[in-house]
Amino acid sequence: MRAKAFQPLDTGSDVVKSMEITRVTVRDRLVVDVEVRMEDPKDYDFSPRASVEGTTLNLENEGEGPTSSFELDPEQMTTAERDRMLELRVKFSVEGMHGVLTHKTPKPMIGPNAKKLAEPRWKTVLPLSM
Repeated sequence: MRAKAFQPLDTGSDVVKSMEITRVTVRDRLVVDVEVRMEDPKDYDFSPRASVEGTTLNLENEGEGPTSSFELDPEQMTTAERDRMLELRVKFSVEGMHGVLTHKTPKPMIGPNAKKLAEPRWKTVLPLSM
């Protein structure tokens, strides 16, 4: 029996190479921007978890331990305690695939039929464990 194309391969290694919190802001709820570098373009098993210990926000991929942390200010901490959830905005990249372009197309978004290039981004709401 052949596996379907969308099923992740079980490689037995960590999926996330690095996870970095780039910005934390307060809107209606706590909003966290994260940049995630993946090991392999065929890694589909990314399950982020968020927790707060004291005034430190910790993000991790399920089963891999704390990967990134951020110190929250009093306003952000109040919002986190009130909502017990956060909005996570993730920008993905894969090591070796999303590096620096050597031959850039000049002005790709000009003209009447210009299209914005697809970007690997993801947005979700995560529960916070306190």
